[in-house]
Amino acid sequence: MSDAAIFAISLGVTLLGLVISWGVARRRGAATGVRGAALSLVPVGAALTGVTGFLADLVFDPEKWAGVVVLGLAVVLYMASGAMLARRSGGGRKGGEGKSGGKSGGEGGGRRAAAGKAPKGEVGGAQGADPEMAEIEEILRNRGIS
Repeated sequence: MSDAAIFAISLGVTLLGLVISWGVARRRGAATGVRGAALSLVPVGAALTGVTGFLADLVFDPEKWAGVVVLGLAVVLYMASGAMLARRSGGGRKGGEGKSGGKSGGEGGGRRAAAGKAPKGEVGGAQGADPEMAEIEEILRNRGIS
């Protein structure tokens, strides 16, 4: 596609967006209209910087699409290897907590239950609770939010 055609299409989309933004500004207020105008200027800005030409070349070139597919496959394989490594090492933080709390009903589950049953006046819930959370709870209590 030629640069003139890309610029003409971008200019048309921008003008249409500005007209729609003017109508929206009259109905919903100036802030919404200004936001629409800002988004409407993106196509012309992209055309002037050359981004639109790059995207047009990308859309119509099968060789570039093959490159995008290969990069997508690389990302999927990388993520799959991360999942495989996490499974081999015994899982992440969430997996480890679920196993110990669910099967044995051990210490971790008891601490969570104790923290949930803490009296309202006690700061921080159970002993050994996070001091930052205790501070946040105190601030919320002082403001009347519980």
